[in-house]
Amino acid sequence: MFDDSLLDDPAAVQRADRRRELLALAGAGARIRIALRRADAAGVNALNPDGRPRAVLVAGHGGALTAAAVLAALAVPSCQVWPLPPSGARPGGFAFTDGGTWQLPGWAGPLDLIVLASENGREGGLITLAEQAYGRGCAIAVIAPEGSELFEAAFQVRALPLPFEPSAVEPEGSDAEPDLPAEDPTALWAFLAPLLALADRVGAAQLAPGALEAAADRLDEVAVRCRPDAHAYDNPAKSLAARLAETVPLLWTEGAPAAAAGERFAAALADRAGLPALAARLPEALTAHRGMFTGGLGGDPDDFFRDRVDEPVPLQLQVLLLRHTPGAAELEQPGWPVARARRLATAHEVRITEQTSAQEDPVQALAELIGLTDFAAVYLGLATRG
Repeated sequence: MFDDSLLDDPAAVQRADRRRELLALAGAGARIRIALRRADAAGVNALNPDGRPRAVLVAGHGGALTAAAVLAALAVPSCQVWPLPPSGARPGGFAFTDGGTWQLPGWAGPLDLIVLASENGREGGLITLAEQAYGRGCAIAVIAPEGSELFEAAFQVRALPLPFEPSAVEPEGSDAEPDLPAEDPTALWAFLAPLLALADRVGAAQLAPGALEAAADRLDEVAVRCRPDAHAYDNPAKSLAARLAETVPLLWTEGAPAAAAGERFAAALADRAGLPALAARLPEALTAHRGMFTGGLGGDPDDFFRDRVDEPVPLQLQVLLLRHTPGAAELEQPGWPVARARRLATAHEVRITEQTSAQEDPVQALAELIGLTDFAAVYLGLATRG
């Protein structure tokens, strides 16, 4: 049951946020700045590459793979980006993810760059992958905490070690499943900053000057607007959480940054709020999710005969349209896919909410959209479980 009154009680929000996720999200901009300083000290900006890599492969899980998806959206056409999720798992380590195993594609070789990213540096499978990449002559970079097993292994395979700075916010209490701990909600930014800085330096991506620093500023602005003591009517994250409560969200996206934000939001809703959501990119979303409209999901919440005490509110569809419209005027006519999406929702009496970033720079647009939706996922989880 969604308790909307909790969201307008900052003290109650703080008590419910035992994992201190809101505090962690407030420091997302700082995570980028710290990561950039550490990457510069590690020598990223001093690199003098001889041509760009044919492909960049990013191995890891969670936020590391989201960072890989962002890089794939920003990469130059002549450089392919391949996220490498775990291909298997074996027992070992404190967390289930410590036992992950990875497989290097058969075509990977001296023309390619392999980036191994880990929040704790304990995954033996990533160390094995580094050894495979070294044996094939690949260029290698490692993003992991200093002193961790993976970070130390970087020196053995002549990799570029980039320090991962863990969050300074320690969650309180313990996880219900100790071997499946929740990921730090801002780990994405600590991975993304050095990854994009490296990609820009080696020619795999072309960032606008100061793009990452500006993205950190956008995250700071989102944190101010979405702070816990801002009333729901003046807090876009709380308002969005209330709209998505007790619904089945369909996250439709327009533009590459919005697509990455939509996938991230779907994962965050499942992890932070226990709410399943479907993400798809326009125009494919219209056909992929067509059956959700014709299937008659849920009952009528205004049914006169429904028992409002014993019967839960029936689930209803809710379309959230995430858009990146660089430089577009607010009243500018949308493209055909967006117009058709609006007509589809209206025809089936499904609520549709839109969140748009008009930032010219895709990295700043990504920061705006992910910053907002990360806060919304946490608020929804607190008001549902708190």
